Amino acid sequence: MNKINKLFNDSNDRKLLSLYFCAGSPSLESVCDVIRTLQDRGIDMIEVGIPFSDPMADGPIIQKAATQSLRNGTTLRKIFKQLETIKDDIHIPLVFMGYLNVIMQYGIENFCKSCVECGVSGVVIPDLPFKDYLELKPIVDKYNIRFIMLITPETSEDRIRFIDDNTDGFIYMVSSASTTGAKDSFGDSTQEYFKRINDMKLKNPRMIGFGISNRQTLEAAQQNAAGAIIGSRFVQLLEEANGDANKALDRLFEALNR
Repeated sequence: MNKINKLFNDSNDRKLLSLYFCAGSPSLESVCDVIRTLQDRGIDMIEVGIPFSDPMADGPIIQKAATQSLRNGTTLRKIFKQLETIKDDIHIPLVFMGYLNVIMQYGIENFCKSCVECGVSGVVIPDLPFKDYLELKPIVDKYNIRFIMLITPETSEDRIRFIDDNTDGFIYMVSSASTTGAKDSFGDSTQEYFKRINDMKLKNPRMIGFGISNRQTLEAAQQNAAGAIIGSRFVQLLEEANGDANKALDRLFEALNR
């Protein structure tokens, strides 16, 4: 069974926490240490960012991390080689977060094959059109990789149901239509969006991301989905801690009162 499906099947309604970091930032060699530390500290799932020169869905913090990673010489091929060295030690799901250009240059079938070889269970591609995903789906299914689709407050009900019917794993529920970045709280319109999606009774579990940085936003996300994804706040803390994931987690957990 794909590790993503197993995680949600075995969670027993426990609220999950996934963290994002950009591979190769702050340093090229930090990828494996960060992943090991997050797993050891009880994080349920990890999003590994593939750096790209034009990350359109990301705010300034993650853009800065991607720029630093590229300056450090990070490539998709290098990330795969790093992940291969820890494959047997990592039992939680790893999910790539990357942009279509980088993945298509690598080759979609080669990409899926390398994911299997390195223990990556899924991928989020914000700029992948859904019609293109459907064309790629036979290859994706062949390698048992989960391509995770995003929905936003602007996504129509028909499209959400179409995504729900044609994907497996979980749905990435973006809290707002803006780019990534920490928020202090979610407003009334976001809460109404959460309720609207809850009322749809989708078959796939949902993880809420974008804007989660403190106890208030974490609890709001966990009350309205299977769990939460934290990106920008952890990336910022990791940079401030000079790549020490334990120190960054200590500060994150303090902010979350976790």
